[in-house]
Amino acid sequence: MAQDSVGLPSDFQFWMRKLSVWDQASTLETQQDTCLHLPQFQEFLRQLYEALKEMGLLSHILSTFRSDIKEVDLFTQVLGYAPTDYYPGLLKNMVLSLVSELRENHLNGFNTQRRMAPERVRSLSRVCVPLVTLPDFEPLVEALLTYHGHEPQEVLWPEFCDAVNEAFLLKKISLPMSAILCLWLRHLPSLENTMLHLFEKLISSERNFLKRIECFMKDSLLPAAACHPAIFRVVDEMFRYALLETDGALEVLATLQVFTRCFVEALEKENKQLKFAFKTYFPYASPSLVMVLLQHPQDIPQGLWHQALKHISEMLKEVVEDQTHGSYGGPFESWFLFVHFGGWADMAAEQLLTSEAEAEAPEALLWLLAFSCGPGAGRQQRAQTMVEVKAVLSCLMKLLRSPTLSARDLQAAAGEGGEGAPRPPACQQLIRRLLLNFLLWAPGGHAIAREVITLMAQTDAIMHEIIGFLDQTLYRWDRLCVEAPRSRKLAQELLAELRGQA
Repeated sequence: MAQDSVGLPSDFQFWMRKLSVWDQASTLETQQDTCLHLPQFQEFLRQLYEALKEMGLLSHILSTFRSDIKEVDLFTQVLGYAPTDYYPGLLKNMVLSLVSELRENHLNGFNTQRRMAPERVRSLSRVCVPLVTLPDFEPLVEALLTYHGHEPQEVLWPEFCDAVNEAFLLKKISLPMSAILCLWLRHLPSLENTMLHLFEKLISSERNFLKRIECFMKDSLLPAAACHPAIFRVVDEMFRYALLETDGALEVLATLQVFTRCFVEALEKENKQLKFAFKTYFPYASPSLVMVLLQHPQDIPQGLWHQALKHISEMLKEVVEDQTHGSYGGPFESWFLFVHFGGWADMAAEQLLTSEAEAEAPEALLWLLAFSCGPGAGRQQRAQTMVEVKAVLSCLMKLLRSPTLSARDLQAAAGEGGEGAPRPPACQQLIRRLLLNFLLWAPGGHAIAREVITLMAQTDAIMHEIIGFLDQTLYRWDRLCVEAPRSRKLAQELLAELRGQA
């Protein structure tokens, strides 16, 4: 396609003044000036023609497509073209020509003689705003998104990026991952709107299974795009704000953990040799702690899970309480990192009830559970939570060896209905999770599970919490390939029944 002029508007004004002078005088000087400038004037007319042909043509095609006008001029009739053949072919050739020119622009680099002017790229993106959902324009949309010039500022029209992102979210356009990544990297509002769209989708669909959330997450392309650290940091910050705004809502925590699992999978799939160090993704965390948390529990022999959990607890405690790693942020940063990989806390609760631990191991696991409750608790409050949980755990272990078991026994073991000071909400939630784990794993727990849950679920919020626990447990067992047919069957039955009641 012909080379575009950088300054057509200013050139237009120049030649209009020239033509006015030439038209009003016929002196020798005027004739000499005309001869001198005639080649330049011809070049200006050619550039003007190319620009008008490209933009006029788009308007004509649009009016034909939108209004369904049956226009066939004499020329196309003589050539034997019908409108249905002529206009689509013309459109296809025009799009291919523009795509080729944009790609050549990328290859030519600083060769300004062959580069498409930034003003023209911007104008082209503006013209394409109402066209982004038309299949024939997808190659041009992709070429514009992946266009890389050397301009200090963004050249694409902001409304173009908005239109493309909206079309992507509504499934009205199909673009490769590379184009979507370029869109989010060059236009932050599009990435933010994608995250908000995901949150709205999860909120509007009540009682989402985690497997369904995982489908939403992968379908959004966010985990794959987050392999680029700049994308990951934005997504991670939005999760951080969501947790702060919702006071650590279980739904947000669950969504963050699903995102992290999908992100790690995408990272491992894309990077056989890592392009970026993990420090790039988690700049405020201890690199050694990140590497430990990134381990797949299914890759660790089950007999060594206690050891792995103890190691994680000790590393976190050193950062949070001993304060020997001040450069890794405060307690919130450590907690925020840990809840990305929340499955470790669930494993700790199970291990306390199902394994014969070393004498010192329970203290480490208890600290890990207390820390997982939230970043706001200080050392003293965590210590109190550990005392409360240890007392409940001691009662549960006695009941585990009891020949008979009743719902009231379990309620008493949990300390519910007593006259003591009420426990903090986070501590109550942690004890409920221990009770639910006990019901799933204890042989006598299956017979009284429904009665215990009825006693526990005094509010809709607690009912929702129990549903979330059962869903997370089944999701984690599937990923860990846990073989516990009786426990799995009970969890599935309880989840189905409670969802029916909710």
